[in-house]
Amino acid sequence: MSSVRAAEREMHRGEDEDDERRRQRKLEEALEVKSLRRIISAYLNYPEAAEEDVRRYERSFKMLPPSHKALLSHYPLKFQRLRRCISVNSYFIFSMLQAFEPPLDLSQDTDVRDGPHLEHVSYNHDVSGVKSVCSSQSNSTSERMHISNSDQACCGEGSSAVCSSPIGVTTKKEVNNEGHCDSITERHTSGREYNREMHNCDGNDAIDSNGDVSSPTRTWLDPSLQLHVPLVDVDKVRCIVRNIVRDWAAEGQKERDQCYKPILEELDSLFADRSKESPPACLVPGAGLGRLALEISCLGFISQGNEFSYYMMICSSFILNHSRTAGEWTINPWIHSNCNSLSDSDQLRPVSVPDIHPASAGITEGFSMCGGDFVEVYNDPNQVGVWDAVVTCFFIDTAHNIVEYIEIISRILKDGGVWINMGPLLYHFAEMYGQDDEMSIELSLEDVKRVALHYGFHFEKEKTIETTYTTNPKSMMQNRYNAAFWTMRKRSAIATEQATP
Repeated sequence: MSSVRAAEREMHRGEDEDDERRRQRKLEEALEVKSLRRIISAYLNYPEAAEEDVRRYERSFKMLPPSHKALLSHYPLKFQRLRRCISVNSYFIFSMLQAFEPPLDLSQDTDVRDGPHLEHVSYNHDVSGVKSVCSSQSNSTSERMHISNSDQACCGEGSSAVCSSPIGVTTKKEVNNEGHCDSITERHTSGREYNREMHNCDGNDAIDSNGDVSSPTRTWLDPSLQLHVPLVDVDKVRCIVRNIVRDWAAEGQKERDQCYKPILEELDSLFADRSKESPPACLVPGAGLGRLALEISCLGFISQGNEFSYYMMICSSFILNHSRTAGEWTINPWIHSNCNSLSDSDQLRPVSVPDIHPASAGITEGFSMCGGDFVEVYNDPNQVGVWDAVVTCFFIDTAHNIVEYIEIISRILKDGGVWINMGPLLYHFAEMYGQDDEMSIELSLEDVKRVALHYGFHFEKEKTIETTYTTNPKSMMQNRYNAAFWTMRKRSAIATEQATP
């Protein structure tokens, strides 16, 4: 009898554990839905937040004495021009959101209450993060991304990532780009106000999956699902607009030449004998809006970009999968700062995007974008020894623990695989005041290299490259990095053991 009771207890214990796992999964999904709603709300709040800036400029102008106003008589016209620019940006944003296909049901209840069962839920302080969503691209005729649960190929068997097959964190870099950060306040704009902004905007028409002009409203864009978001969230949207220039505008070519060209030339040289039938595989963590990953694919690599930020993923999916022609869209990326402008025309100038048509760029079959935290997605047994190359551009300083990043890069590379890095060490979590539990390991470049040697790397090339990051090329202020560029090769396990003293 005692053995029967023991078996029953064990069975009930297993059922309790299953119930607890289900509760945790439900809570994690609810948190992710809430985070994604907040990001969408930040995009939707962009017009009203930008309009409030213009109203602030107008209030300041009205405070001037008449004699000073007379000297600046063109200012009311500038304010009108600013509002037109905001409408153009807003139309691009709303079209992007209409094309977005959420991987989760955003209408579900997200009322997550505190309780003892929350202690073990993985919760990330950065609400911009995506748990794990992949979209793979191949040379197929389809030009749209459809998230599904059926394809796990791009993130490894057994991964928690969700993959599909179409065509092919506020960081300090973002916040400090203009040398300041707006105070955090809460704003909310209704869907009705936002749609009116869209209706009054001149420019591109919305296009549905059949190429027809339309302006359908997604159910998850319903105003009742929008959240009050702090202004810092809207600042992330403005950062995305600047990143679009870096990756997808002719105006960003100089910055791409500084950052991406050395990487592409190095890859081309290191894999000069690559085969079209069996192309080498290259991973690009921190892929942002996807241009570097696409360029690597066009070189003849199976290229996968990995990105944690939903802000980035929503935009990159739109540009990669929904662009029909080069120069299809117009944005005004520099309107949100009156500082260091040479002229009003420079500040308000339009920028056409994308500068190329991604689907016609000559990508290699297998090109993909995988959403999720780098550590969670690639610290997986199925990723060990999978990649011929790992390219990190302005990425390694996004780590809570840079040692873990280096360890994982070494683990997922094949023996003899290469790690090409480009970027500074502006650690993103170095100044997280008020969050005592936020780990941030901030190594010097010397220590980074020492850790890399420990994990089996040896240097083949190293130099410093001066570059900017999402900088207005016509601004009077140009923030520059003396970025570290290197090529390291992973030794075989035997060679590493022999080299270890």
